[in-house]
Amino acid sequence: MVFLVQLPPEIIHHILTFVGPRDLAALTKICRFLYSYVTGNSALCRDIYYQTLDEPPSNDLDWIQELHDLVRLQRVCAGQARKELPFVHQTITRLLRHASHGAPRRRSVRSVTYPNSRNAALLASLLESESNREAFLARSFLFERARGEINPRFDDPPRQDHQQSAQLHSLYMALPKHGRTRSSRMYPFACSKVYDLRQYTYETAWGPFMKDGSLRVDWEKVEAILLVLRTNIKNKGLDSFPIFANFWNTPFAGSWPRSYLPWPAEREKAPLELEDPYDVSGTWLRVVCFLDYNDFFSYNFPLGDDIPGNVPRAALDIGEAVRLILMKIHVTKIEPPEAGDGQGHPVVHFKGFSRALDGSWDENANSDLRGTARMTREGEVRWTTYSIFGGQDRWKSEGIQLGGIRSARGVVGNWFDKDQDPHGPCGPTAFWKISDREPQTNDQEVLLHDFLPIGRRGTRVV
Repeated sequence: MVFLVQLPPEIIHHILTFVGPRDLAALTKICRFLYSYVTGNSALCRDIYYQTLDEPPSNDLDWIQELHDLVRLQRVCAGQARKELPFVHQTITRLLRHASHGAPRRRSVRSVTYPNSRNAALLASLLESESNREAFLARSFLFERARGEINPRFDDPPRQDHQQSAQLHSLYMALPKHGRTRSSRMYPFACSKVYDLRQYTYETAWGPFMKDGSLRVDWEKVEAILLVLRTNIKNKGLDSFPIFANFWNTPFAGSWPRSYLPWPAEREKAPLELEDPYDVSGTWLRVVCFLDYNDFFSYNFPLGDDIPGNVPRAALDIGEAVRLILMKIHVTKIEPPEAGDGQGHPVVHFKGFSRALDGSWDENANSDLRGTARMTREGEVRWTTYSIFGGQDRWKSEGIQLGGIRSARGVVGNWFDKDQDPHGPCGPTAFWKISDREPQTNDQEVLLHDFLPIGRRGTRVV
C-alpha cells in the first residue's frame, strides 16, 4: 500500500487542488508532512482558487490571502457578524472585480448578455438568507430611517458604513424570493430621496454623486434610485419578461467589469469603435420614472416649508409614471481625458436616437440623443446623455455604470432639465445594453429585430 505522503509531489499537488478552501486549514492538523506542504504553498492556493472561483484578470494575486479572505467571508456569513461589514464590503467588491475574466465565457441561457460567474454565484448563495441581507445589505441611512433606528438627519459627510452597505445592495439588487414586503416598505423612503430637489446641486452635477464636487459616487443615492426603479418595474409586471428579469431579479446580474458579452458576428465594428473602451455603440433599453409635476412641485415646495436642509422630507408614496425607451447610439468622436477625469481612459462621444416603447403620444417620448462616457478620478464610468428635440437640448441625465467598465448591468442615475432648473422636474433612470446593433442611415424605427438575441428564456432566437 502506498500512502499519500509517499506519492510524487506533483501527484500530491494535483490531489490537494480538489480540497475545498474551508478544508485546507484542516489538512495542516493531520500530520507534519501536510502541515509543511500546505503552509505557505502559494502555488497550491492558486490552483484551489482556480478550481473554486473565476479566473481573475491578473495572475499575480496573493493567493494565500485570497483563500484566507474567502474562507473568512464564508464564516462571517454563517454567523451574520454585523461588525464585519467593512471586511465583507472589501471582499465582495474585490471578488466582483475579479469575476469571469477567463475564457471561455458562456452564458446560462440565450436571454442574457453576461456570462456565468462562479464568483457571482458564490456571493449570491452567501447572501441568500434574509438574515445576511439584513446584516450587510440593509445598513444604509435609508433602511435605518425606515426602521426608526436613528435620528432622521442626513450625515455630512455620509457615514462610511452606510455607503458600504448601499454599494453592496446596489450591486446585489435582487430580492426574487423574500423581497416583496421589504421592497414595498422601503419604496416611499427611497422616493423621498430620489425626488427631493435638495439632493440635486451643482456640486453633485445633479447626478448620483457626493455633494462635495468630487464626483465620487454616492451609493446611498444609487441604492434609492434602484429601489424606486425596481419597485416600478415589478408593479408594472415587467420583471416577468427575461429582458428585465435577467437584470432586476437576479443577484449580482453582470455587476462586474467587462461582463457584457456580445453575440458572435452580430456585426463588424468600425475602426473608431475598436478604440472605444466603453463599448458604447449598440442598442440599449432604458427605463425612466417621473412624478406628475403638480405632485412633484407640491412635495418640494409645500406652503410654510420650514424643514431644515439636513432633515429628509416625508416618505412619498403617490405613484409614478414609467416610460420604456429604446436607445440606439454610436461613437462619433474619441478625445483625451480632461483635467477632472480619470486619466487612464479617453472621453467617448456618441450620438443616436431614442424611441418610446409605450406612450408614443407623449411629446417627450421620442428624441435624438447625444452624450459622453468617461472615467471619474475614482475609477467609475460616468455617462452623460442629452435628449434633443427640434435640434435643441431639453433633458439631461447623469449616471454611473454599475459594476464598472463594460458592465452588462448598465447605467443608473438621474434625469433632469438640461439647464438644471431649481424647480425641477427630475427623477430616476437606468439603461442597459441589449445588443451591439446600432442605428443605420435613416433607421428610426423600433422593430422586434432590435431586441434579438434577447428572447424568452429557454427558446432559440434566430
